[in-house]
Formats: sequence, structure tokens, C-alpha cells
Amino acid sequence: MSFPETAPAVWGKIPPRNKNFTGREELLTKLKAGISGQVTAVLPHALHGLGGVGKTQMAVEFAHRFAVDYDVVWWVPADQPSLVRPALASLAPKLGLTSATARGVEDAANDVLEALRRGEPYRRWLLIFDNADQPEDLQDLLPQGQGQGHVLVTSRNPRWEGVGHTVQVNVFSRDESVAFLNKRVPRAIGEEDANRLAHELGDLPLALEQAGALQAETGMSVTEYLRLLDECTSQLLAEGKPTEYPVSMTAAWRLSVNSLAEKVPEAVELLRCCAFFGPEPIPREVFSRTPPGISQPLAGLLRNPIRLARAFGEVNRYALAKIDAPSRTVQVHRLIQALLRDELSPAEQARFRGEVHMLLVAATPPEDAESPASWRRYSELIGHVEPAAVAESTDPEVRKFALNIVRYLRLSGDYAFAQHLIERLLDQWAADSGEDDIDLLEGKRQFGNILRDLGEYGAAYESNLKAMERTEALVGPKHRMTLQLLNSLGADLRARGDFSDARDHDMRSLERHTEAFGESAPDTLRVMHNLALDHGLNSDYVKSKELHETVCLRFGDVARGTAVNVSNALGGLARAVRLCGEYSEACDLGEDAYAKCVDELGAEHPLTLRVAKDLSIALRRAGELDRALEVAQEVNARSVRLFGLDHPDTLAAAMCLANGQRCTGDLKSALELAADTVVRYPKAYGPEHPYNHGCGGNLALLHRVCGDAASARASNEKALAGLEVKLGRDHHYSLTVATNLASDLLALGEVESACRLGRGTLRRLRAAIGDEHPMTLACAANLAVSLRESGDADEADRLHEETMNAYSRTLGLEHPDAVVAGEWRNLDCDFDPPPI
Repeated sequence: MSFPETAPAVWGKIPPRNKNFTGREELLTKLKAGISGQVTAVLPHALHGLGGVGKTQMAVEFAHRFAVDYDVVWWVPADQPSLVRPALASLAPKLGLTSATARGVEDAANDVLEALRRGEPYRRWLLIFDNADQPEDLQDLLPQGQGQGHVLVTSRNPRWEGVGHTVQVNVFSRDESVAFLNKRVPRAIGEEDANRLAHELGDLPLALEQAGALQAETGMSVTEYLRLLDECTSQLLAEGKPTEYPVSMTAAWRLSVNSLAEKVPEAVELLRCCAFFGPEPIPREVFSRTPPGISQPLAGLLRNPIRLARAFGEVNRYALAKIDAPSRTVQVHRLIQALLRDELSPAEQARFRGEVHMLLVAATPPEDAESPASWRRYSELIGHVEPAAVAESTDPEVRKFALNIVRYLRLSGDYAFAQHLIERLLDQWAADSGEDDIDLLEGKRQFGNILRDLGEYGAAYESNLKAMERTEALVGPKHRMTLQLLNSLGADLRARGDFSDARDHDMRSLERHTEAFGESAPDTLRVMHNLALDHGLNSDYVKSKELHETVCLRFGDVARGTAVNVSNALGGLARAVRLCGEYSEACDLGEDAYAKCVDELGAEHPLTLRVAKDLSIALRRAGELDRALEVAQEVNARSVRLFGLDHPDTLAAAMCLANGQRCTGDLKSALELAADTVVRYPKAYGPEHPYNHGCGGNLALLHRVCGDAASARASNEKALAGLEVKLGRDHHYSLTVATNLASDLLALGEVESACRLGRGTLRRLRAAIGDEHPMTLACAANLAVSLRESGDADEADRLHEETMNAYSRTLGLEHPDAVVAGEWRNLDCDFDPPPI
């Protein structure tokens, strides 16, 4: 990295200054005047023009030349919109903000934008977004506000004219071309020759750079270069090529490649290989292995690190690629890539594309895609999957690589890109190999998982059911793919609200997995984890806790457990402990699980957010209301940003927040949020899912505490009826709603009905979850209040004393529930939907 003579306080990722930069004074002056005339960063300033005219070089020169005017100068590659936020987030520590590792990329990027908007700690800043495409890609990512900051965008898209102040970058003027050539080539070029050369190259900066590099490297005279250029141009025109690129650029490029071929022939093979990757930086690590099947001379080059380094150096010196030593990457301009590909026959293109596929496969991380240790490498490869046409390969190893990329995307939480890629793969593979292809069926399994992750539960069930039937018919009932699909169907049953069917299904699935793989295999443990979820959803919290503990201990074996598996298991155990009523222990486990997720998966990973939501619930149950509310607000905000309002995880986070707001006295906010969430729930789960009715009970509770007991009663009666149909009267969810309904009846003066309902509900709770579960104690405390109102003081006092003694043995008399019960007030019981 290079620095200007007077470096700003923060100087990041700016490409080195081009020592051969020439001219553009009028454009730089115009750009500087436009930016200086703008007090605040309300509009971006854009440099736009065709490829190869030098937009990026102008932006680099601007940054170096005017660095003294800024406290912060930061470069953001914008050709892939998905990489813009990470680039912004990496600025956070430089501004004294929490890093993305601890805060999450989304929040860290937003913190950076807010700090720049406020001008704190630096008022003078320059952000450069290089090679942006659509203005919409950077929507909400261009800071606007009070600081004396500026945004500079480079783009080939003229639509930026409608967004901000733009400067059109055209080819060099003739004087600039001549000056550039004199600077680029050590020996002076006569003005007449330089004029002719510039004319023949159309004054295109990239073509002039190619010509200058070739002459500087070879010592070729201008006369000889012009003769060869003329021959090459005539040949190209005779061939009718190229249609998409300037003839001058193509001719200059061909001369450079020809000269490189004479000097280092294998370097041309390397360059052609690079043309079939994406235009993003290619990790040098990709070229560190020589997979079987790579043809000569590329194979010989890859086996010799010294020759390989020389080849990279030569393509860099001929300006045919850019080598970034600190990041160990090589990058070929997309225009040069296209020209290289166009010069090859279809058979040669197929060969190079196949070799790129081999190199990508060989570069696959040794760790499983479930391991976050592999995610950095996968993230470096992802930009080359589609440009390299990986989907078109029928090689099983290449298809396995493609599926690993999809798994990485899904496991790292990028569901949208995972869906896009798997749909493309499935379409291509179905056309190439038919519906019964084994790779296609594995892809469909991944597709079903992604649909479930996206909250499209009905589509996931249909997809997985069809895939399992085909897979079982093709490879048999004991094949791993068949059993993995069987496990997926258990999750789909939970998503449908068929909790008892899911439990029975997963019990059979566990038997089959144990028989096939053993009781401690990762696949078996995942089924056991799901069965533990089933037991919890069927109110058997003790059994759920026991199974989760077994899974957690077995996944704790370093030889088996990945970060995703271990974190998921620990989070599941914390939830089960909380459902058993052990709130303090649940908080301790939850804090540990949350810290582990943040450290190993990141603050915005979907699993991290689920664990954080469960932690908020445990904190609320334990009486730590302020901390619970703080965590719930953070989880809800992140879920909305990442998943949208209608995703199941967002709905669960919203209900958790509404419950937290109610407990801290913000009834208006709680009622508004709960009402909105209850309307959204059927979109995700269908109208009769237990979660819909449970959340309806939460809304009813809010109606009563806000003074509308009649509406609360009607809503609770409806919710209870729905839960009884789906789960039966003895389920914890049904009994929670029944407990609240008894409170509604008491508030409406129907004391005898409240006592009758309270007695029956207490009896059922004791049988379902135990005499001293907090939910059972809440129902008993409320019944005591109703009995007192009915005039049965003796029974009321006896039950009250019995309940308070139980509180002293469990939660403690200082717990908020015990305090409310001790004051003979009704306890309010809420519902939080767990993950499926």
C-alpha cells in the first residue's frame, strides 16, 4: 500500500498512485470544483465512461493529489454489491467504532455511515466507490449529512447522471496521449510517431498502457510496433473482429500477448486460464496445486514455483494483469478476459474452462463447509463460480464443489444467494443429466433446506418429500442421502405444526440413523437434536433437556463438532433448561452460547440471532428485564434488516420484543408490535399453526392489561379452541392460554367461571410439566386470587401459602413472579415461539 506525502489520519485500501498518470487536468479541476462547492455529502460525484478510459486511475489520482484536504480517505470496490458493506464495515475500527467481528457486518457498516454523516470523529472524509453498476446497488450506502465529506463513484453506467454530479471521462486528448507515451516509455518517442501511435490506438488509455508496457519491456521501436499494429489491425478487420471491443484495444492487446508468448510461452497459458475465472481477484493459492488432468505447459508451470512467480511477474509487467502482493491475488481486466476468450476456438475454451474447474476443486478448503474456518476461502472462490460456468460441468467432483459452495452460502447465512445458485445448478443439471441424477437429488435436498431457511415451509415439505421418494428409489433406504432427507422431513413436519407426528417421525429416523452410522456420528446427533426439539414442542421438557445435554456433550468432542453444530447444540440445551423452569441456569448457558456464536459465527449469523433471542427470553423469565429488552431490541432490528418483516425468525424476534416491552411497561409499543406480528404469522405458517394461536394469546393478554378484558376473553377463547384442535387441551401452550383466560374471566367479574377454569388448568399443568414449574406456580397463584374473590378464603390461603413455599424453593421470593404472587395479584403468562 502506498501513502500520499501528507497522509490523512485514516488512509485505507487506496491503490498505489500511477507514476505514469498523465493529463486529465481539466477533468480533475472540474471534479474538485464540484466537490468543493458542495458543503455536505448530499449527492455523490460520479466519473462515468466506457471501459478502458481510465476512470479508476482518475479516482486514484484524485485521492492522492487531494489527500491533504481529508482526514479519512477510503476505497470501496463496488463491482459486487454484496462486498460493499464488508468494505465499509472494515473502516469501523479506524473511526473508533466496534469492529464487524463483534458488531456484525450490517451494524458495523451502518455505524460507519452514521459516524460519517455526523462528522464524528472526522468531518473531512472521502469515500470512493469503484466500478459501481446500478445506482440502486448503493442505495442507503452513500452517507449524507452534516460532515464535510464527499462520495466519489466510478461507473460505466450513465444512469448516475440522474443521481448526482457527474463527470464524463472520455479517451485521452491527443496531447494527453503523447504526454502519456513519453512518460510510459523510458526512451523518448518522437512527436510524429507518438501522434500516429495515439491515432491508431484511438487515444484509449488502456490500449496506450498496453503499447507502452510492450515497448518498455521489449525495447521495440515505434516504427516496428506501428508496423505490427497495422498488420494486426488489418487482420482483425479482415476477420470481422471484434464487434464489442475497440479494434485499437484488441490490436494492442494481441501484440502484447504475442510478445509475451515469445518471452515466456507458458505465461500465455496462465493468462488464458485466468480469463475463465471471474473478473474479481483470483487467490494465488488457487495456483498452488496441480490437479490431475491439467494440460501442458500449464501443469509444468504450476509445479515450478519459481517459473510460476516469473510468469505472474511478466503478465504484470506487460499490463495484462494486476498482481496484488499483500493480498496475494491476481486480477485480469474483464475486457482483456473477453478478448483472450474470443481468440480461442470452442474446443480450447472448453479445455481452459475445465482446467479452471479443476483448480477451483483443488482449492476447496480441507475443512467442511460447516466449519467457519473454511468460510474465508469459500468467500474468495464464490465470485468465480458463475463466470467459470461451473454449473455446466458434469464432472462429479466439480458438482460436489458447487454443492459445497451452496452449503457454505446457506450455513454462513446467505440464503438469497444460496437459493439463486442452487436453482441455476438444478436447472442445468436436470437438462444435462435427467431427473434421477444423484447430484441433482443432492442439490434438491439442499434446495429444500434453503426453502425452509427462507421460511417457505410448504414448498420445502413438498420438495423434500419428492426428493426423498426419488432418492430412496434410486439408492435405497439406507443411503446417507435418503436418511438426510428423512431428517429434513422431520423439520418440515414441525414447521407444519404437526408436533406429535414430527416426534414419532424423528424417533424412527433416529433408529435408522443409529443403525446406519452409530450413535455418535454427526448425522445421528443432528437427528437427536431434532428429536429433542420435538419433545420440547410436545411439552416433555425434561426429556428434551436430557437429549439436548447428550447431543451437546457428544458434539463437544473436537473430532466431531463443528462450530455450527456445537453452537446449535449449546443453544438448544440453554432453551431446554429454560423451558424446564431453570431460569438462572438458562441465562448462564445462554450467555455462553451467545458469546460462542458471536466469536465463531459472527454477530449477524442466523444461529447467533436465534441464540440471542432465547437469551432474551431467559433473561426476561429470570427477571432481568432491562437487559432482556436490550437484547430483544437488537435481535429484532437485525432480523428485520437481514430477513424482512415476514420471515419466521423476524416474527419470533418481534414477539419476543413485544413481550419484553409489556414486561417493562411500554404497553402501547407492545400492543402495536404484537398486533402487527399476529397478522403476519399466518403468512409464514398457515392459519391453524399452533404458533399463530399462541401469539394470538399474547395479543389477548395485552388487550387485558390495557383495560379491554372483553376483547382479551374473545381472543383467548379463539386461541384456546385452535390450540385444542391442533395440540389437545393438555399441551403447555393450551394451558398457558387457559391460565390467561381465567384471568380475563376474573377481570370481567365471572369469578366462579374463573375458579372452575383455574382448577382444571392447574390440575392439567401439574400432570404435564410438574408441580413446581414456574408456569404451574403462576396458575396456582392466580387461582388463589380467584378463590379469595369467590369468598373461599381458607382454600385461597392454603393454596397461596403452598405456592409461596414452592417459590422459595425454586425461583426465590425476590423473583418478580414471587413478588406479584405474594401481593395477591394475577400473573400474566406469555408465549415465545421456539425455532422449528
